[in-house]
Amino acid sequence: MAPRFAACVIAIVLSACSASHAQTAPTSQPTADDFARHVQALRDRVSDEFTIVIQTPFVVIGDQSPADVRRWASGTVGWAVAKLKAEYFDRDPDEILDVWLFKDRESYERNAKRLFGSVPSTPYGYYSPAAKALVMNISTGGGTLVHEIVHPFVRANFPECPAWLNEGLGSLYEQSAERNGRIVGLTNWRLAGLQRAIRAKRLLTFRDLTKTSDDEFYDDDRGEHYAQARYLCYYLQQKGLLKDYVRTFMANRKEDPTGYEALKKTLAEEDMTAFQTRWEKFVLGLTFP
Repeated sequence: MAPRFAACVIAIVLSACSASHAQTAPTSQPTADDFARHVQALRDRVSDEFTIVIQTPFVVIGDQSPADVRRWASGTVGWAVAKLKAEYFDRDPDEILDVWLFKDRESYERNAKRLFGSVPSTPYGYYSPAAKALVMNISTGGGTLVHEIVHPFVRANFPECPAWLNEGLGSLYEQSAERNGRIVGLTNWRLAGLQRAIRAKRLLTFRDLTKTSDDEFYDDDRGEHYAQARYLCYYLQQKGLLKDYVRTFMANRKEDPTGYEALKKTLAEEDMTAFQTRWEKFVLGLTFP
């Protein structure tokens, strides 16, 4: 049995997210009383080795030291929420979501099985809309946590979002930093596989990538769909176009459900074959680390 830490510490930390979009916020947003009841229910559910921190719109629960859990809550969850909302999202998720931060692989697998009924299929972490939870092996770092934070915000603001953009944005920020007050994605481990796919001439056209169904997108054992979507988002970011692209796509999603026309408009590009050739050259010139 894992050793017990000090009694569960409940820390209420208000996030620094902007209130500038309050006029569009849904009336169903959880209240302070809702969060207090939710925390009490969690206290009845978990042992005293867990620290619980309110970091709106999430509640963070972790079995590291209380100080470490608070640092993840404010320094990663709060930071990512504020920066992502400033770029893309006008509203928070309508429900309280839990962020479970398990200190190591053993804790992650054991507690995910106990709390959610199955051993995770990924060693890093995942988002479960059904469980209203982000479940993390935080010993692998915060990259997956930031990636998964993207998904409930996409779900709240853009429920029709195709998998290619949902995962393109999520994976963009799994290696991220702050530059001039804004969140930016950096090159990451997905680059090498994408460069191999470019050289092997295996990639989809952007028209075909954007029209993939969710099943088609995820049915990709090599992870090339993820990588192509990520580095399309990375290219747009580097050209100062990503924020405008995402918001244009969201505004025109009924007429343009794949986002392909919005992509052409944002790029001011009619010849997407020529653009893909230039983009592939751009990607082949990138390095990681």
